[in-house]
Amino acid sequence: MRGIVVGNPGRDYKLTWARCPRPRPAQGQVLLEVAAAGVNRADLLQARGAYPPPEGASPLLGLECAGTVAELGPGVEGWAVGDRAAALLPGGGYAQYAVADSACLLPVPPGLDFAAAAAAPESACTVWSNLVEAGYRPGAALLVHGGAGGIGTMAVKLGAAMGSPVFATAGSPQRARVCEALGARRGIDYKSEDFAAVVLEGTAGAGVEVILDVVGAAYLERNLAALAAGGTLAVIGLMGGSRASLDLGRMLGRRHRIMATSLRGRTRQDKARVVGQVRRDIWDLVAAGPSAPAAPVVGAHFPLPDAAAAHQAMKSGAVVGKIVLTSGR
Repeated sequence: MRGIVVGNPGRDYKLTWARCPRPRPAQGQVLLEVAAAGVNRADLLQARGAYPPPEGASPLLGLECAGTVAELGPGVEGWAVGDRAAALLPGGGYAQYAVADSACLLPVPPGLDFAAAAAAPESACTVWSNLVEAGYRPGAALLVHGGAGGIGTMAVKLGAAMGSPVFATAGSPQRARVCEALGARRGIDYKSEDFAAVVLEGTAGAGVEVILDVVGAAYLERNLAALAAGGTLAVIGLMGGSRASLDLGRMLGRRHRIMATSLRGRTRQDKARVVGQVRRDIWDLVAAGPSAPAAPVVGAHFPLPDAAAAHQAMKSGAVVGKIVLTSGR
C-alpha cells in the first residue's frame, strides 16, 4: 500500500506519498480501507518530531479516518467486512489502509459522507470527554477558545445543540461571526476584544461554567477571571505556552478547578470508554448527515497524496473547521 511518510523530521519536514507495509489487524482490531482522514495539529507536531506516537502504534501520521472494513482481526464482534466506519486512531490514518481497535470505531450512516465522518472522531471525542470530565450540564454557559477551528467548531455546535449559551474566541471579526453562525451567542475577536470582559458582560457577571482552552499559559489569568464560581477550566492545547503563574487564593475563593487532558496518550481501554460515551450520548447529533445539530464542519479537502498542502493550509490558520484528506474513492 501507499501512505504519507515523514522525511527530515523537524521544522522543515517533508511529506512523501510512498510505499509502506500494509498493516494486519491483531486481536480485537479491524483493517479499514481508508476513504478519508482528518488532519489535526498533532500531526504537524509529530512531523516536527515533537509528538511521537504511543508505543506500538503506527509511525504514520493520522489520528482519525473513515472508510470500509476490509478485514477483521481475531475476536472482533459487532462489525463485518464492508461496514462503513470512522475510527479514532493512535496513528496511521494517512494511508490507503489503517488498523483500528474495534472498540474505537463509530458507525457511519448512509447520510454521512466519508469526508465528514473522518472529521468527527478526534473532535467529538476530545470535546465530549472534556465536557463530561469537567462536570458539564446541558444548558451551562461555555467558553470555547479557537472556535473556528476543527475542535472549536464541534464544541460550538455541540454546546448550542445542548442548549448552552456559548462564547467563542477567534482570530478575526469574520471568524467570530462564523462562530455565531454556528450557534455561539457571541463570537469574540481575541485580537481586538478582551474575552474575559465580554464573557462577564454577557453572563451578567457570573462567568461560564466550563472553558475549553487550546491556548494554555497565555490565557490562564483571563480564563480564571471569566470562570464562574465552581467552574472548570479544561486545558486541551498549549498553543500559547505551558508555564504561567497561578493565584491559588483566587481559586480557593471561587472553588475553581483546572484539568488538562490529552486524547492520544490515553490507554486503549480509556479511549474505548470515550468512544463508547460519544456513540451513546452524542453520535446522533454528529452523524445524522449535513443538517445534524453538531455535524462536523469540513473547511477544506485535499487528495491524500497531497498531505503537504493540507499541512500548509493548517499552518495558515485560514481554514474554518476541519481539513480532510480524501482517497478519491
